[in-house]
Amino acid sequence: GCCAPGPALITHESGIGPEIAGKLVTIAERARNLKGHGLEEGISTRMLIYAGSLITQGVEPVSACHVALIKPVTDDPDIRDALGGAVRACF
Repeated sequence: GCCAPGPALITHESGIGPEIAGKLVTIAERARNLKGHGLEEGISTRMLIYAGSLITQGVEPVSACHVALIKPVTDDPDIRDALGGAVRACF
């Protein structure tokens, strides 16, 4: 859909705390800004829930975001760097 997912949904589905859920939503919003600049599709709510679930299981947040959010959406090193920067800015 067009609307940004709420952190509450991600908190509910993944068991992650609201603060981290908010950070994941922020990363997804930054990814949306890259659409049309080499990124074909944005980060889905399902992917955010997956990242939250990994973090809940003890995966370090930056690593979880790389696995769940960055690798699935692009092979482009520049886009990966930009998304990685967004992740590091949040965590």
